[in-house]
This record gives sequence, C-alpha cells and structure tokens, in this order.
Amino acid sequence: MLTGIHVAFIGGDARQLEVIKKCLEMDATITLIGFDNLESKYKGVHLKELSPEVLKTVDALILPIVGTNEEGYVESVFSKNKIKLSEECLAFLPKTSKIYTGMARNYLKQLCTELQVELIELLDRDDIAIYNSIPTVEGTLMMAIQNTDFTIHNSNAIVLGFGRTGVSLARALHALGAHVKVGARKPEHLARIFEMGLVPFQINDLTANVSDVDLLFNTIPQMIITAKVIANLPHHSLIIDLASKPGGTDFRFAEKRGIKALLAPGLPGIVAPKTAGKIIANVLSNLILEQCSRNQEGL
Repeated sequence: MLTGIHVAFIGGDARQLEVIKKCLEMDATITLIGFDNLESKYKGVHLKELSPEVLKTVDALILPIVGTNEEGYVESVFSKNKIKLSEECLAFLPKTSKIYTGMARNYLKQLCTELQVELIELLDRDDIAIYNSIPTVEGTLMMAIQNTDFTIHNSNAIVLGFGRTGVSLARALHALGAHVKVGARKPEHLARIFEMGLVPFQINDLTANVSDVDLLFNTIPQMIITAKVIANLPHHSLIIDLASKPGGTDFRFAEKRGIKALLAPGLPGIVAPKTAGKIIANVLSNLILEQCSRNQEGL
C-alpha cells in the first residue's frame, strides 16, 4: 500500500489515468497538475497549479512518457495551459523524492543533475519495453493493413533492428505468413534471427536487400532508410518507422519518389492507452513502494 505517500502527476495523456487509478487503489495521496479539463473526477484527488508549495511534500513526481520538451514544457491533453517545469519549482522537492518519466530529453536530465534529483526513465526498463512491444506490434499491423492493398500473408517484409520491439514484430509477421528478413548488427542477433526461422542480414547490406520488399519496418532511432535505400525500393512499398522522432527515414525523398512512409512513434498510447497505462501503472507502483521502503529504512 502507498498510504501516506504523496504522488504528484504533471500532465500526460490517457495512459496517466490508469496510473492515477492504481495509485488511488493503493491509498496514495494524489495531486494532479495540468488536469483542469479532466472529465473524470476522482474522490480525494487534489487539483492544483504547479508551485513550490505543492512540491514540498511530494514523494514521487510522475511526468508524461516524454517528460518535457527542450524548453521545459510538459504536455497535457487535459489542460489548455502551458506547464513549465522550472528549476525554481523543482528545487523545492524533498531530497528523497524521485521523478519518473518514460524518456527524458536533455533539458530534464540536466535539470535533475543540477538539483541532484534522481530521475528514472521507465522506457529504459526491459520489462516495460517488452510489455509495450505488444500494443506497438498490434498498432503497426493495423497501420500496415490500412495502408496497403495486399495481405501481410505471403508479403516480403523487412524489420530493421532486433531490440525488444523488433523481436516481437518479426515474430508476429512470421506468424501471419510473411516472408521476413531482419536487419541487425550483432552476431548473436543474427544467429537468433536464423534460429527463429527468419532471414538475417547485416544492416550495412540494407540497400541490396530491399529490391523486392513490400513492407519495410524500422525500429532504429538513426538515419537508416536513406535516399539510396529508398531509390532501390519498389514503388508499392510501404515504410513504417517506429523509431522516436524524427525517425530513421528520409521522408522527404520517400515523398519525392512517391513511396508512402509513415512515422509512428508512441503507438501504445495511441492504439491501446488503457493497456499501455496499466503496464506503466503496475511497474511504477512497485517502484514507488520500493523507493518508500528504502527511505523509511534510511538507505
């Protein structure tokens, strides 16, 4: 239980609602900042504006999946007001407090370093990333179906990257009857791809492998689908880029060549916010419990 623990939420989207519900179930004291247009009302929850006074008693500060932009502003679909996370405000957090977010940009990282506040990026965790790959894959398949006039079954598909999402996506495509190639760099990844009954190839050989591809999926957050690669694609190919913005595709050249290329980061929060929120809520509540236990033990 989180009885006596003060958890503050600043901004976010529908995923945050599941985290709020979980914290309420565990009897936490909850303050919501940037939720002034929230339709659902939660009994015992305090709606506040961001101020030093509010943060003085906070044990855990929960930010959206992308904590802040590079100017320090926090996005919230539940408020029209801009919320800036400033050094002046954060300086009032107790030294034992922790800030939780999905992924942090340089602004937030630097701010936490300067103030010596522990920052925890949830998307760095294997458990959340693997759980999140499930709605990501479902959303990716939905986009592929909506944007093509052929079936995934018997199509030629390439997945770039063999991380948590890449593994799940390659497996799902294979199960649906696609002919799947996977581009990776590490020898152990290439070996695992072969063991799974898929066709491995080195990322450096991408251009030579795309001449007959129908579906090209990227999970690598760097420029990987270059103009040279796109020039070798069939005109009917569909590119779906799952990497964080700005993705790893030359979208300008793809448009110029008439090849449809879609940037689709953050699919869990778009296609399955309830499930994505529950994933975060379950892991986050356990982390806060561990944090508070250590604080009580004086560790």
